[in-house]
Amino acid sequence: MDPNQKRLSRRGALRAAGCGLGTLGLAQLLQASENPLAPKASHYAARAKRVIFLFMHGGPSSIDTFDPKERLIRDHGKPLPIKRPLAFADEAPGPLMKSPWAFKNGGQSGIPVSDLFPYTREMVDELCVIRSLVGEGVDHGAALLQTFTGSSTFVRPSIGAWTVYGLGTENQNLPGYITIKPTLSHGGAKNFGAAFLPGAFQGTPIGHSGMKVEEIKAEPIQYLVNKGLTSEQQRFELDMIQNINRKHQEVRAVDSNLEARIQAFELAFRMQTQAPEIFAVDKESDATKKLYGLDDPKTADFGWQCLLARRLCEKGVRFVQCTHSYKWDQHGDLFAKHTENAREVDKPIAGLLKDLKARGLLKDTLVVWAGEFGRTPISQGGNGRDHNPYGYTVWMAGGGVKPGFIYGATDDIGYHATEDRMHIHDWHATILHLMGMQHDKLTYKYSGRDFRLTDVAGVIHKKILV
Repeated sequence: MDPNQKRLSRRGALRAAGCGLGTLGLAQLLQASENPLAPKASHYAARAKRVIFLFMHGGPSSIDTFDPKERLIRDHGKPLPIKRPLAFADEAPGPLMKSPWAFKNGGQSGIPVSDLFPYTREMVDELCVIRSLVGEGVDHGAALLQTFTGSSTFVRPSIGAWTVYGLGTENQNLPGYITIKPTLSHGGAKNFGAAFLPGAFQGTPIGHSGMKVEEIKAEPIQYLVNKGLTSEQQRFELDMIQNINRKHQEVRAVDSNLEARIQAFELAFRMQTQAPEIFAVDKESDATKKLYGLDDPKTADFGWQCLLARRLCEKGVRFVQCTHSYKWDQHGDLFAKHTENAREVDKPIAGLLKDLKARGLLKDTLVVWAGEFGRTPISQGGNGRDHNPYGYTVWMAGGGVKPGFIYGATDDIGYHATEDRMHIHDWHATILHLMGMQHDKLTYKYSGRDFRLTDVAGVIHKKILV
């Protein structure tokens, strides 16, 4: 599939400029005919129009959150009863370790959720809990890349980039893919990059994981505004730069990097009209800010991310990512750190789900919650857990998935997926399906062959669909 529309040629564009069309009119003509972010038709009717991806960097423990295991209580302290698979830590396996948290059934569905997530448990009737995700990366770098790009070893376009490549975006004054406070480690920008896709489809970062929200508020998108020029002066400067860029490209082969630069300049100028209003989260009502936890220093950071994600989606951004950066990697001190981590994200996540539902947005917004892997049922360092990509839990809500539903299962100690195993390629295929795209037809020719997000695999798991 090549979702790009037929383009106005560069030569034709310059000829139009020479005939007196005017630079602003020329920019509008170019935007209409060749803007890669223009909305595109889906393969079939989409259940979801947009995605909000809530990423828990570090790997939350499934058996301590959404996948309780009675055997771990019964056999706590006993040796691992199976052969240990490839592990991140090169050390003798510790004994089985029960969860230090109690699980309680939530909602009408009765889905068990641990006491780590009491607010999310109140919204469990909206969740489709997938207990059988399977990846291949036992280290963070490989696992993050596979989570976001489908490949743990090669540089590939991210799922957000593929989504915007396939569908475009609904608001031409904003990027189609925005990532809020992305992590700088374990692949960094590759996790929201476009790789060999045209650069216009890559994610636009709002700050990064090392920045405080107050720093980001001062300048959400760095260098967007030249404070030394008026709007008219910026438009004049931009027209001159764009004219040089177009003349440069007209006599050369297609250069996606230059094409992306041309589009980025135009988008940056247009964003100056809408971005300030969208980022004015403080204008929300006190009740809304409290719903997301902005009144509590512990929850204010992730709450701000979630509330901004909702505002961006309301304005037509196709794919938004929020990151709770590298806090969930508890090789030791599991109880204290997982308690602290969940405290920071639980109320904001529940607030987001409640707010989306109240506004009628949840039905066509796919909310995804995931880490890069789960954690082992055996202890590490006495009171921690190692990485486990062999069977772990993610959940999705809204956007065409069955609410109040558990899918798949792991073995009785929570190490391996045993029922309805869902490989990451299957997960990606299912997400694209919900967005109205057929994963094996969403392709891009590069280096002599067609590439796709799901490589040569991917099965849509239709049992989780409404």
